[in-house]
Amino acid sequence: MAEYKYTVVHVGVHTEESLEPERLDPNGEIENRMAESYEASADAKTWAFKIRKGIQFHNGKEMTPEDVLKTMQRHSDENSQSGALGIMRGIENMKVDGDNFIVELGVGNADLPYLLADYHLMIQPDGGMDNPGAGIGTGPYTLEVDEPGVRHGFKRNENYWDADNRGHTDYNEVLVLNDATARTAALQSGQVNMINRVDPKVAALLDRAPNLTVKSVAGRGHYVFIAHVDTAPFDNNDLRLALKYAINREEMVDKILRGYGTIGNDMPINGSYPLFDESIPQREHSIEKAKEHYAASGHDGSPIILRVADGAFPGAVDAASLFQESAKAAGIPLEIKREPNDGYWSEVWNKQPFCASYWGGRPVQDQMYSTAYLSTADWNDTRWKRPEFDEMLLSARAELDEAKRKETYSKMGQMIRDEGGLILPMFNDFVDGVANNVGGWVEDPNAELSNNKAGIKCWVKDA
Repeated sequence: MAEYKYTVVHVGVHTEESLEPERLDPNGEIENRMAESYEASADAKTWAFKIRKGIQFHNGKEMTPEDVLKTMQRHSDENSQSGALGIMRGIENMKVDGDNFIVELGVGNADLPYLLADYHLMIQPDGGMDNPGAGIGTGPYTLEVDEPGVRHGFKRNENYWDADNRGHTDYNEVLVLNDATARTAALQSGQVNMINRVDPKVAALLDRAPNLTVKSVAGRGHYVFIAHVDTAPFDNNDLRLALKYAINREEMVDKILRGYGTIGNDMPINGSYPLFDESIPQREHSIEKAKEHYAASGHDGSPIILRVADGAFPGAVDAASLFQESAKAAGIPLEIKREPNDGYWSEVWNKQPFCASYWGGRPVQDQMYSTAYLSTADWNDTRWKRPEFDEMLLSARAELDEAKRKETYSKMGQMIRDEGGLILPMFNDFVDGVANNVGGWVEDPNAELSNNKAGIKCWVKDA
């Protein structure tokens, strides 16, 4: 088998697998992995996941239902700081019953298998209680080199349970290249076999290269500007609406995405989601309405600081400049503060009150809202905390009538659109660059790089 390298940026390195009855295939269907089957009670409050036997962790220990239980308990700990904590809070009790991992909910949730697909919930021996960062999991590769922010090396796991379908190379290496130019040059020169987050400005030109192909797939990912609704001046909804009306969505899709995406509507849901309400009116660019709301806000005219970095999303700095120009036309004093890529996700995102960011989306609306808009969610990066919104989220979880759930989700989406701190001008396609000698590539709308599975599903073809 050939050595295989590829680059990623701002994507977690995973050597484990999650419970995975709920892993999604490219068609959005649930794929059984760690659990070979599952079933729910009629009210969707009690779920039983039958854990697959014969799976070994990288340290040779066989995975058991107890490992699954302890993993879920660790992520349910209020002190865990887990990105999955928001979706775990609806669980009242968890236990092991023979080969089954049992989940008992206070409120029924028909989407629970999708929620447990969250990439944070990787099964680890003893739940990773001792050292969750050890990288000991069940995946097709074992962690050999761990240099955060630089590179990660993986050796094929000879005892992997699903070797016919994953883990086709002897060694993989992930190189972290935050600079878009360096990342693209590495692919063109053959130093790496694939890259993610190809800048739309160069995608068409890059696709003409004889040794590689640009892959593009539409999905739930979105590029955003996020404001903390509990921090002045963004605690004023008229100011937030002024900014939302000032942004020119069509211009951004044309000039920033170059057609690799669609316009957004200041809510994190689009037509890729089940139960999406297409009747919600699209917010239009309006300088007049932006002026009206800015005047109504009573803002004192001081600079409104928007923090941005090249690494926030491809074209983020240029998008911020377009935003600044359209805001200026409405008399809004938007000021751009360019931040370094290094430290952006630890020092700016989810800390500074107004900045650029991106989301990859989630399989279902409940998971997207639970991860970023539930009042108690750790990744609530707009500080959106509304008891009535939380109540609707819980109500939708328990509602098995899809028409009623769709109606509730519609109200939730419109509430965020009209009152939230999310400014969402565009949904991005996932744009990757892949060398022509790579085999096994699958277009997957769930995330970039074949739903971040390219490294374990692809291989390098023989010359």
